[in-house]
Amino acid sequence: MIDKLYEKVMNNEFITHEEALFISNAPLDKLTLYADNIRKKFCQNIFDVCSIINAKSGKCSEDCKFCAQSAHYKTDISEYPLIDKEKIISEALSMAEKGVLRFSIVTSGKSLTDKEVDIVCDTISEIKSKCSISICASLGLLSDENFRKLKNAGLERVHNNLEASKNYFPQVCSTHSFEDKIMAIKIAQKHGFSICSGMILGLGETMEDRIDLSFTLKDLGIKSIPVNILNPIKGTPYENNKPLTYDEVLRTCAVIRFIMPEAFIRLAGGRLLLDDKGEKAFLSGVNAVITGDMLTTAGISVNTDMQMIHNAGYNVELANA
Repeated sequence: MIDKLYEKVMNNEFITHEEALFISNAPLDKLTLYADNIRKKFCQNIFDVCSIINAKSGKCSEDCKFCAQSAHYKTDISEYPLIDKEKIISEALSMAEKGVLRFSIVTSGKSLTDKEVDIVCDTISEIKSKCSISICASLGLLSDENFRKLKNAGLERVHNNLEASKNYFPQVCSTHSFEDKIMAIKIAQKHGFSICSGMILGLGETMEDRIDLSFTLKDLGIKSIPVNILNPIKGTPYENNKPLTYDEVLRTCAVIRFIMPEAFIRLAGGRLLLDDKGEKAFLSGVNAVITGDMLTTAGISVNTDMQMIHNAGYNVELANA
């Protein structure tokens, strides 16, 4: 059956939800091999690399159970307001010099204030005047007007992780809804932004939840799909969650590739938990990463990532997704 579904995808047909559930139980070696072949056909050897900066940290009003930045939990993280634009600009230029083609400004909180959005707009404009790096931002559930201002400033992509399926999301967060996130994504799309949105593995969700979310992302036309692996943080409700096995991560990424053949599946937070930093995943359907440090946890250096990516036979390019 998996052979037939593989041929179906390779013949430019989409698999169904039921078929995705079926292949999620296929032998891992065959599943990941087929996922890599699908990636080669639909995305060639393009590998998309981005880096992020934690531009505003902690004291978040939201109660997302995985997040060390929530004010609802007592965690040992640095807390600070929106940092000076000079620091953001300097980091963007540094990443551009290292060959990173996309840079994301990430802030804590449900949403930025209008004044903070204006500062971010000035920052983006100045970065664009100094280098050609593509700018993404993860700034929360912004208004229509603030998305418009960011577009005019030169922002190209909006990141807004859905995190979990519609059915499972209420188990993860109660202070905003899955529908709130969908609405913000659609407003951003209305202004012409490309969207980066994905999931966190290890929240207690099932494979069916991951498949449900994958089909939601597919229906929204999203092609940049971050896959985060929960790094249980002491002080959060998920601090005792059992870490996923690497095989489970590989299996999930391969299934996503079957569902969205043209996607750029991006290993993101938690990649340092994998014993090879994600190298096997690069041959199992994954074709993008976040490089450098994450928001509140350590990451992998740009030089290390670039070497791994080239060793796997990829070319670092800016994906049109």
